[in-house]
Amino acid sequence: MTEESFLNDLSLSLHEAWHLLQSGAGDRHSPLHTPAVATVTGDGIASQRIMVLRSVDQAKRQLRFNTDVRGSKVADIRRNGTVSILGYHPEAKVQLRLSGTAVVQSEGPVADAAWQQATLYGQRCYLADPGPGTPAGSPTSGLDPDIEGVKPTPEQVRPARANFAILLVDVQTIEWLYLAHTGHRRARFDWNEAAHEWNSTWLVP
Repeated sequence: MTEESFLNDLSLSLHEAWHLLQSGAGDRHSPLHTPAVATVTGDGIASQRIMVLRSVDQAKRQLRFNTDVRGSKVADIRRNGTVSILGYHPEAKVQLRLSGTAVVQSEGPVADAAWQQATLYGQRCYLADPGPGTPAGSPTSGLDPDIEGVKPTPEQVRPARANFAILLVDVQTIEWLYLAHTGHRRARFDWNEAAHEWNSTWLVP
């Protein structure tokens, strides 16, 4: 989509935002393939990390990430499902700030399908023992030396399924910032559940 088409059009700006997110999920070279995801700790502190955007469902307003059930972000979300997501696409000159509510699912058909879609190398990550964030006395990947640096077999990664989960984010707000040389554009889109539509407004950049 050209700049001229969405520069002054809220609906087309929203469309472009979702298009960039969907492209990010499908293209590992896209800057939006790895946005920053922030949760709120039990102490009320924002905690951010880079995560891989695995899939985007515009109709459901839902983003999916994969995660380890033992990670701190999972504990954060189980206490407080509020999350914020930030991504920037320098070539498209677009910054996206999204907020919504998240849930973690370690079982069920969606989680099972996500596990099957992961590569053996990706599945291997969930074999780390002890879990992510555990203090260590020396540099470590957390993996057994016999499996570190090699492609594992399906039998070797099978125990990792118990540590695997998906993080589903229901997007409720999108802030769009487009950096135009003629003058930036900023907009906010809030999901109206009662009307089943987005409430849109321009903001001063």
